[in-house]
Order: sequence, then C-alpha cells, then structure tokens
Amino acid sequence: MDKLINFPPPRAFRSYPALLRELRPASTAGNEGEASVSETLQKETSSSSIEDPLLCNVELPLRAVFYPLGFAFEIVTNSQAVLDAAGESWRHSRPRDSGPTLQLRIGVTARVSGSCPPAPVARGQQHLISLVADAQNHAICDLNAGFAFAWLTEDALQNRSYARYHFIEAVALILISTTYATPIHAACVSRYGRGMLLCGPSGAGKSTLAYACARRGWIFTSDDASYLRHHANELRVVGNSHQVRFRPSAKDLFPELRGRNITPRAEGKPSIEVPTAELPGILTADETLVHHIILLNRVPSAYAELRSLPREAAQQYFRQYLQLPDKIQEMQAEAAKSIFTADVHELRYQDLEQAIECLDLLAFGQGKPTGQPR
Repeated sequence: MDKLINFPPPRAFRSYPALLRELRPASTAGNEGEASVSETLQKETSSSSIEDPLLCNVELPLRAVFYPLGFAFEIVTNSQAVLDAAGESWRHSRPRDSGPTLQLRIGVTARVSGSCPPAPVARGQQHLISLVADAQNHAICDLNAGFAFAWLTEDALQNRSYARYHFIEAVALILISTTYATPIHAACVSRYGRGMLLCGPSGAGKSTLAYACARRGWIFTSDDASYLRHHANELRVVGNSHQVRFRPSAKDLFPELRGRNITPRAEGKPSIEVPTAELPGILTADETLVHHIILLNRVPSAYAELRSLPREAAQQYFRQYLQLPDKIQEMQAEAAKSIFTADVHELRYQDLEQAIECLDLLAFGQGKPTGQPR
C-alpha cells in the first residue's frame, strides 16, 4: 500500500504565527527577543485563526438593520464604529416595502499604518463584484444572494467618510441595484405632481439645477443618482432625498453654502455634502412618479428652450450606465423599458432662472417644446 503523503496546506491558508515560525532561521530559535515577538503575536491572534485561517468563523456579535433608499439592509459586525458610520448615512431612512433583507458582514481588524487606505478598485465577473483597496481592506458582493462580506482596518474606520462612501454605502447600493432598483445617472425633482429626471454627463448641471428648482418650491428626490424601481409598470424612481452633493463652485451660486467644508475623499471629485434638513424651505420625497425625461445641454449664451426628442434618445442615454455583469445587465435593461412611459425633451440652457421657468411651464402643462418626437 502506498504511503499516505501529508501535504502541507498552501501558505496563504496557514496562520501568521505559523508562517513566522517557519520562516525564522534555526540559529535564532533560542533568541529571547524573537521568542517574545512570537509570543506577542500568538496572544494577539486568537486560537481560532489557526483552526480558521480564512476567518470564516470570527464572531461578529453586533447587528442592525438600516434602510438605504427604503430597502432593508442588515449589517453584522464586530465593531460599533461600523454601525455608527452606517447610522450617519441612513439614520433618516425608513422602510419602503417588505422585500428580502440584504446583508453585509463586515469584520474590523487592528490598525496597520495609521493612514487612510487608498480608494478601492472595483472588478466583476458574472454575479460577483470585488472592491479592493489593499490586502487588509476589501469587500466581495454576491449579486445573486444579496450578500456581501468585507474586512476593514481601524485605519479605514478612523476616516468615516472614507469607510461610508467607498465600502458601506457602495456595497449597499451595489446589492440594491440588482435586487430592487436600477441606478440611473440623473437628478429627480417634481412640480404640480409631475416628476422629472434631469439627465446629462458630469458637468451638465444636474445637481445644481435640481437644487435651484427645490429652492423655488419644487419637491426634491435626488441630486445626480436616482434608482429605477424594478417590477413597476410606471416609471417610478427612488433617491436619497436627505442629502445634496454640490461641487465647490456651487458656493458662488447659493450663498447658504458658504462656510461649508469640502467632504474629504481618498480620490474623485471634491464635493460639499449637505443634509437637506439643514437647508431652509426644501421639500423632499423619497419616491417619485416620472412623467418627463430632460436631457440637459448647457450651451454658452443659449436662451433656455425645450425641444422634443424621440424616446430612443433616453434609452441610449441610460444604456451607457448599465455596467454590471451580463445577466444582471439584462435584468436592468428590462427594467429600463419603463422609460417609454415618459416624454423626452432636450433642455438647452445657460441661465438657471430661465431653465427653471421652462421646466415649470412644462410641469404645469403650458410648456410647448419645439420639434416633434420621431
């Protein structure tokens, strides 16, 4: 009978103290300094880390359910700081309906460098998406299961805006975007019971125009990220109506923003984030029935005017933002067909007041866009 060969486990699956013992030269085995380091590491690493090198069974005793965009999202963790950070993001959100609860299990490990990790890189295949900042800060999302797990260091949580934006909020929105609603790059406001999506590339003025409308009595639903409800016969969108993000230049347009600090980010566009509750006179709604899709075209010296467009123009605009893996993208494309229930217009403008006047007339039913949809 052949001798049974006991292969050692792969290095990546062995515990850190075991690797240290393996790598330590035999000549230094009796060195007291080395022994004390090894003993310290052994104390800091629980016995389960040897039996559970993947940390699958680490206790995560804390849990809470939050409602980003109104959808149930449970966080299970070993750190109160994680729940506090999530509370900052969604303390105003309330449940919307009784769908399945999404879950993020997030473990926190000790401080490594004392500095904020880099922004994570996102990658995806089939129903899996990874967010990887470095070897200690990363997340995996299972789109089919509505489940994700992440590991973060105390360094990441020390900068709560980093942990919230790049991991906690990002994971929640990724899971929501496959289970409940499709993300679309558009602001949403409504007037006289008529909802409007304000669409356009970065710099088109979506957030600025949406907030300018809200200052004039419109109902605000979202600044530049709206979510198209799945399984709806009408074009219904939900958004984060509890916060507005501005570019720093918005201080020149809106005096109430002066004195507000720029929200720190590891990378990306700088922004000023303001809770709508702190902005006087702003009316909000978490969900809106959309009747008009407005493609913004900011043109220097242009007098504001609306032009009718074929509905295919909106389809083409939204299709470019469907970037998840194929099967998920097919489901989202099916949900996006509801845009055919809305009229589509191009708004050529430069002056905000003129633009708001055009939209107000359209919402009231007196606007007469030029051209005819094909």
